[in-house]
Amino acid sequence: MVIHTVLCRHCQSENIVKNGIAPNGKQKYRCLDCKRQSRENPAILGYPPEQREIILNAYQERSSLRGLSRTFGVARNTVSGWLKKNS
Repeated sequence: MVIHTVLCRHCQSENIVKNGIAPNGKQKYRCLDCKRQSRENPAILGYPPEQREIILNAYQERSSLRGLSRTFGVARNTVSGWLKKNS
């Protein structure tokens, strides 16, 4: 028998209880100490730094936000946010 201890991703507490199942079928957990919720093996969201750099370089080469959206499949608001963070 193997016992696998689940820790809270936020506060590293072992005081975790199951809290339903997510729409993608993964188990959800709730920490009783910090009251935050997390999933089992969460997927990483966002764009890889390499792709982000390529998109920002294309913008600097005078591509429009709409053109970047069509070419790379990235929302205009996402690119605008990246530009604001960099300036």
